Amino acid sequence: MAGPILKLSGKDEGIAVTVESILSGADSPEKVADCITNIFPGFNNGSQLNHPELGNAYQQIIRDENLSINEFLMLLHKQQILDTALDYMSRELSSNQTKFEILRQAAMTGKISFNIPGEKPLGGLITIRLEGKNLKDWIEAATWHKGRDSIPRSINDELAMDDSGEASTWI
Repeated sequence: MAGPILKLSGKDEGIAVTVESILSGADSPEKVADCITNIFPGFNNGSQLNHPELGNAYQQIIRDENLSINEFLMLLHKQQILDTALDYMSRELSSNQTKFEILRQAAMTGKISFNIPGEKPLGGLITIRLEGKNLKDWIEAATWHKGRDSIPRSINDELAMDDSGEASTWI
């Protein structure tokens, strides 16, 4: 019988989690904050946000730090996209920090969809930054699944997707 799924939060493992999103044009601050809280329930921007006005475009950033990443990880398990997550979460990994983006439209429905680098999707992006010691090992542990017993995966291995987001295939 398999044991319970390992529940990582980032907070108790020395991983600092920062989440932000850029509001522009007609973005509703409340709707953007709501979609972020679907993925990061503890998200609290805490600042006064301006509401868009016709003919008065502006940009502002909503952001929170020291969040738990538990719900995000649980959604990755539920959607069964752990290998994709391994590749995207480590794409910009350097030393003890990384950054990646997910789509706000997917987050509105409680789903995770990673952004292809360089794309500017309709609906905007949520940027997630992770920082901490042994971050490479933590990402591999956070995205581990039983299938890796038969097909091992690690960051930047030969099975990683390419720069365009295309999956590597093997026979």
